[in-house]
Amino acid sequence: MAAEAPILDEFRRLRARVPQLTGALAAGVDGLVLAHDTPGVEPDGLAALTAAALGVAVRVTDATARGDFRELLMRGTEGYVATYAAGRTAVLTLLAQDGVNVGRLHLEGRRAGARIGELVDAEAAPVRRTPAKSAAKEPAKPMPTRTRTARAARTNTNARTTTEG
Repeated sequence: MAAEAPILDEFRRLRARVPQLTGALAAGVDGLVLAHDTPGVEPDGLAALTAAALGVAVRVTDATARGDFRELLMRGTEGYVATYAAGRTAVLTLLAQDGVNVGRLHLEGRRAGARIGELVDAEAAPVRRTPAKSAAKEPAKPMPTRTRTARAARTNTNARTTTEG
């Protein structure tokens, strides 16, 4: 992956801003490792577990009408595991010591996730041969809601449909 070096650079900057970080992993939502700096933790296993936790978190946010997934925080006796959305197809998982400032972890994790998402999404974006409108410039319009109304019975049995020629 061409974005691995810039992601590792982002991990180094993140560790400088949050010294209590003990590991960082960028993974696809499918559980494949994009880049990692996880001493003492097997990155493929962590990426797979992150994908499983992400699946549950997405279902919970959907079931409770809380919108798209943004972040997940877990605390154990030895520290924190925080997962942040990173663009359309990736997540950032951070490991931190128990004494970390959680507010700072969230602030820096959200920022790093956004930057990593930009890197991953730019690499995953298909190359277009013709200029087209960018979806990011215009907000998405909600799909219209359709309701059914009762129809009157047809009286003409020879009526043509719109597909008949």
